[in-house]
Amino acid sequence: MIETQDAKTATGRRHHRTAWILGSVAVVLLVIVLVKLFERKPAASGGAPQVVKVARATRGDMPETLSELGTVSPLATVTVLPQLSGYLTEVGYKEGQDVAKGQFLAQIDPRQYEIGLQQSQAALVKDQSALGQARSDLGRYQQLRAQRAIAEQTVTDQEFLVKQDEAQVKSDEASIAQYKLDLVYCRITAPVAGRVGLRLIDPGNYVTASSTSGIVVITTMKPTTVEFTVAQNDLGRVIERVNSGANLPVTANTSDNTRQIATGTLYAISNQMSTSTGTVTLRATFPNDDEALFPNEFVNVKMLVDTLTQAVLVPTPAVLSGAPGDYVYLANPGNTVSVRKVTLGPSDGVNTVIVSGLEAGDTVVVDGTDRLSDGAKISIAPENAGIPAVPSTPGLQPPAKQKKKSSAPALGASAPPTHD
Repeated sequence: MIETQDAKTATGRRHHRTAWILGSVAVVLLVIVLVKLFERKPAASGGAPQVVKVARATRGDMPETLSELGTVSPLATVTVLPQLSGYLTEVGYKEGQDVAKGQFLAQIDPRQYEIGLQQSQAALVKDQSALGQARSDLGRYQQLRAQRAIAEQTVTDQEFLVKQDEAQVKSDEASIAQYKLDLVYCRITAPVAGRVGLRLIDPGNYVTASSTSGIVVITTMKPTTVEFTVAQNDLGRVIERVNSGANLPVTANTSDNTRQIATGTLYAISNQMSTSTGTVTLRATFPNDDEALFPNEFVNVKMLVDTLTQAVLVPTPAVLSGAPGDYVYLANPGNTVSVRKVTLGPSDGVNTVIVSGLEAGDTVVVDGTDRLSDGAKISIAPENAGIPAVPSTPGLQPPAKQKKKSSAPALGASAPPTHD
């Protein structure tokens, strides 16, 4: 019994010691957490100013342009088809050659049509002779009728015979005209000026008027046009400018949008809106003297609709979007920034028009905005020293060179501001 009581006492002491150790550890952890929290508060309110770059809002001209994807569409693409049947005896062009309107392209064997023409001419001579004979008989019959020496029916029948012979003569003349036209069709010429494509048929083949492949395809290279679409929201401004008599300039850039290849003007707007895309098709014409625009090529189109004069401009990187909408960080006296909501206008990628919210001369942050919040302190980067945040404000001079870590992004960067 004595040994059992001692064992219980020892066990109780061990449990008491364990509880005391766990409690001490918990107190130490709580102290560490509180120390960390107290250390963060001064950092949040009185940390080192954020190094930023700034720029002034200025006044200048901003072109209103529409950038769209377009397709080079030739003024004419003609598939030359045979208009009669026969063997192709000659091809008079080289593949890829530029041809003029009316230039010889191919020849169909004309002999069967020449023979038909000769037969029609012979039939015409025969029928003309018959007509002459019928007219001579009619003249005699009319004289005899005046002398009451012939029946009236005989004169009437002769008049009908004369009309039949006249109709036969006209038929022969039409047949001759048809064969002459066929002989013209045997010699195939270019209906439009342009460039021929690859040869579709070789000499020796029999072609028919029902052929769909054709002899050759001719495409007009210059001038040419580019078709592109414009959203319905932008169409009203375009129509307004066109109705005022303005010639809207259009430029065509390469498909990768790295180089301008042609300039032209808008000349046609389609008469219907696409219900599936909400766009309307426009067409611009280009001289294309250097043939830089190739048929069916994809190009990037820029059309100058209008130019805003003396608009307030800021560098595009200064414009941000978040919970307040579109806003900028405005540099204030006292080395602080404030959120300023703005209304945006057109942009050319480098600068953006501010319709409202800023005035010329205001200074905005263009770099280093990711760690800013409303009321945050700033200092101007040394390389930005020529553009003070606020003119004639001593407190906003460039700071002395700091440690590299002062401009490095913090892990706990502030979220975009949610108030004005």
